[in-house]
Amino acid sequence: MNPSTVTTQNIDEDAAARACDAAVAHARSLGIRINVAVCDASGTLLAFRRMHGAFLHSIDIAIDKAYTAASFGFPTRQWMDLIGQDEALRIGLPLRPRLVVFGGGLPIKTQGALVGGIGVSGGSAEQDELCAHAGLAAVGLSA
Repeated sequence: MNPSTVTTQNIDEDAAARACDAAVAHARSLGIRINVAVCDASGTLLAFRRMHGAFLHSIDIAIDKAYTAASFGFPTRQWMDLIGQDEALRIGLPLRPRLVVFGGGLPIKTQGALVGGIGVSGGSAEQDELCAHAGLAAVGLSA
């Protein structure tokens, strides 16, 4: 390996697709309709599923939740705690393109290494996160 380069791990496209399928299956068990996206560690989209009847605006929200979780390495629901009472953060961060500051996005990790992100949108923030966890569990990865 060239000493001027780095090697990164990423979720593979088959696992990304299976994670989407498992998230959709969990959404069905909850009686909700979702969009789910999985991206690699760089935030590049690898897999996406949309259930019939899922909110159209939730397409981009799911993709951006996955991107946000992958780019920062923590669940999107944690943003509100981090922002807290800091007025500059509260005003400025939500204006950033693609940054989602509510639940439903999880980083994807294996043995502590960040390998991607999963984002779900269509239910409540709690339901979205449950579906995302179901997706990760199906492929043996964690948040």
